[in-house]
Amino acid sequence: MVGPLFRALFSSSTTRTTTRSCCSYLKQGRLFSSATAAAASATTEALDPRRLRNVAVIAHVDHGKTTLMDRLLRQCGADIPHERALDSNQLEKERGITIASKITSISWKENELNMVDTPGHADFGGEVERVVGMVEGAILVVDAGEGPLAQTKFVLAKALRYGLRPILLLNKVDRPSVSEERCDEVESLVFDLFANLGASEEQLDFPVLYASAKEGWASSTFTKNPPADAKNMSQLLDAIVKYVPPPTASLDEPFTMLVSMMEKDDYVGRILTGRITSGVVRINDRVHGLRDSDSGVVKVEDGKIVKLRKNKGMVSFDVDCAGAGDIISVAGLKSPSIGHTVANVEVMTPLPTVELDPPTISMTFGVNDSPLAGLDGTQLTGGKIGDRLLAEAETNLAINVIPGLAESYEVQGRGELQLGILLENMRRENFELSVSPPKVMYKIESGVKLEPIEEVTIEVNEEHVGLVMEALSHRRAEVTDMAPVPGNFGRTRMTLTCPSRGLVGYRSVFSSDTRGTGFMHRAFMAYEKYRGPLGNVRKGVLVSCARGTITSYALVSLEPRGTLFVTPGVEAYDGMIVGEHSRDTDLDVNPVRNKALTNIRSAGNDENVKLSPPRRMTLEEAIGYVASDELIEVTPHHIRLRKRYLDSNKRKTMSKRPKE
Repeated sequence: MVGPLFRALFSSSTTRTTTRSCCSYLKQGRLFSSATAAAASATTEALDPRRLRNVAVIAHVDHGKTTLMDRLLRQCGADIPHERALDSNQLEKERGITIASKITSISWKENELNMVDTPGHADFGGEVERVVGMVEGAILVVDAGEGPLAQTKFVLAKALRYGLRPILLLNKVDRPSVSEERCDEVESLVFDLFANLGASEEQLDFPVLYASAKEGWASSTFTKNPPADAKNMSQLLDAIVKYVPPPTASLDEPFTMLVSMMEKDDYVGRILTGRITSGVVRINDRVHGLRDSDSGVVKVEDGKIVKLRKNKGMVSFDVDCAGAGDIISVAGLKSPSIGHTVANVEVMTPLPTVELDPPTISMTFGVNDSPLAGLDGTQLTGGKIGDRLLAEAETNLAINVIPGLAESYEVQGRGELQLGILLENMRRENFELSVSPPKVMYKIESGVKLEPIEEVTIEVNEEHVGLVMEALSHRRAEVTDMAPVPGNFGRTRMTLTCPSRGLVGYRSVFSSDTRGTGFMHRAFMAYEKYRGPLGNVRKGVLVSCARGTITSYALVSLEPRGTLFVTPGVEAYDGMIVGEHSRDTDLDVNPVRNKALTNIRSAGNDENVKLSPPRRMTLEEAIGYVASDELIEVTPHHIRLRKRYLDSNKRKTMSKRPKE
């Protein structure tokens, strides 16, 4: 992902930015050290591939990847402005998760290390898949207390499939609950995971290091408090140079590069990032874009390189040339996208593309047609919504967009969090739209209906096991393993397999059932035979039958009927969902009713109304909550739930039709 500074420097109005002016600009911004400036000024010829190491940092969510990257950058002289510096996206900062892969480079003992920070959440697995082909090695970060979890298996399978030999880094060993025996146990679990995923003999002989990324040190032997002169990342950096092979590439062959990441720029067009497979590229070189199709090789565009840029630490700078094995960003072509090949004009064979796992759920994005449409946002039309979604699909291969009827678009992705992030970004860009509930994407093979199954890892207190088991049994989950958590008395860890459709909307239920003390992680496993309809996983809703401003007088009488989603003073309309019913059926209510005025005074009739706090839903919770006959109204300032058909008579008619 290219940062704001990257774009700013790329967008210079001058045709050529000298290395000296680039360095002075960066120094004025106090963004990097003099050592980095020297590196920038020295980049006038291609690096020897034998001095390069391309490494991805992969792990389960919250196991410490981004913090580890901070420490590695600081060790090599980069100026880190704040913690989790690579999480530059605003949503990443707010949520504390990595959403998009980031590429940077550091220098260590005459070697150039290109480091790739990847997301840990299963919904963003496409980011891992598209960058793992750019590297020759990987650092598998595992929490020494938790051990390998669902997403650890997913990212490791991708690394092993590409023939990488990961370095195992047991992180957070400074925790009091982590002992040397626990580390040995986790190492055995990881070894079993390697074996179950079909690792080769060489991959099974993985090096092991112990680290505390928070304290900024790594060690080749188990320790909780290394000596003062060893409290750094030197041993991990030495292990990368020792165990990760340099790229097997030739500088003498014609230039070829597979595009793995892309960003648009208003001045220089598309910024294409990838690893150079062979040859050397220089400013003003003639190149073209190639892609494979059913009819053969297609030339996408002819052009020339107008900019070459490389990330170093937290900054980017111009280079005059780059060679095979290096990861570089180029500008000058307007049409090639991710998966295409940029090559010298004499090359007519595209490079093999990355295979991505198929999407598992889909949602329909359409124009907001509620009575309150157009009051919040400025991007309202189906054409603008479609352009935004198609632009997203170009830069994110894990999302597919299929145009539908009546200015609607089917958006296919990996999970509700991934699509929720897309919706949140569109909200902040002043879009208004209506969104359908997620639908699972089924397959039919040999006449058998198949559905996506996910592996779920759950850790809860013993007193909550019964509640969780009961809830998941209604969602067609099957327990595969259950055992106490080592070192945590009274905690139980369960491993289950569950249909993706059963997990939609379950996270908020899980948090409520476990009083916020449990954690749940999930990752796509495989397509298996359809497990049958789900049990009763949600109650009915309270539906407004009038339009106007919601009054506290009306809500007092509705509170005994269920849980409210709204507060007094909010606008409501026919068909808008204002709460959850205490029973399994929907109930039409009037939340805008006012107290009838009379000329008779009565003591005690006008006392203050006290209402319980309403249930506030986040975007992801709303996506998981809505039923098949409901929609989510998304605007820059509001998230409303509504019925698909606002008229109550139309709803009654449609409810009698057989469900799909």
